[in-house]
Amino acid sequence: MPELPEVEALCRSLDGPVSATPIEHAGPAHLATLKTAKPPLEALDGRLLAGARRRGKRLLFPTRDGELVLLVHLMSAGRLRVLSAKERRPTAPAFRLGFENGTELVLTEPGKRKRAGVWLLTPEAAEESLAHLGPDALELDRAALARLCDGERRRLHGFLRDQRVVTGIGRAWANEILHAARLSPFALASELDAEALGRLDEAIRSELERGLASRKQGLGDDDVYRVHGKLGLPCHVCTTPIARVAFEEHTIFYCPSCQTGGRPLADRRLSRLLR
Repeated sequence: MPELPEVEALCRSLDGPVSATPIEHAGPAHLATLKTAKPPLEALDGRLLAGARRRGKRLLFPTRDGELVLLVHLMSAGRLRVLSAKERRPTAPAFRLGFENGTELVLTEPGKRKRAGVWLLTPEAAEESLAHLGPDALELDRAALARLCDGERRRLHGFLRDQRVVTGIGRAWANEILHAARLSPFALASELDAEALGRLDEAIRSELERGLASRKQGLGDDDVYRVHGKLGLPCHVCTTPIARVAFEEHTIFYCPSCQTGGRPLADRRLSRLLR
């Protein structure tokens, strides 16, 4: 799933192209992808976009006149691209935005399940729809992080992934951040001492910035992730094989030596099979 580094890199790459020329025609959109009916997509026709913005994992495209905001959430598999007039178009995109210079902003999503979403909103409605999100992960400072952790009884991996607490971090970058901070994914947020809190604060910033720089270079997952998805491969710090804990909808990857004092964490999926 695209997370803060991926979405921020995409946002920066789209900013210029989407604001270069007026929209000629908005749509069509897949029935499951377009989440709003009023205002209609046609309300974008003839307008200029002010560029691309990001809020957590969501992309926002405000119109230059300040009247409308196109909001896009890629979810797990959505892909958003600007195609030039000469590039081949997908036959059935989830959403299409055509510009007067012949370029198109195209959203595609493989598979039958259409989870990516597109909303056309007023600025006020857009703000309301995003009001539940916590502060952006790249804008946190140590004091703010300490306040978020205070009294928080959840384990760190789930805590970091909760978009209501801090927005932008998902499964993959929670794995990367906790490894860099040398913290167990099962440690309780409220029990971090000052030194551990400092490591977490530094890791959030350094890992997300590393991810953004890597994605801007066009690097793929194998070259970007050091822990996530690396089951059985040697840790880049200590060479211990990377381990995992598998849940129904996500998997935690970690280094037993760097993060848990050499203790393996119970793999819940394997434990159920052995019952």
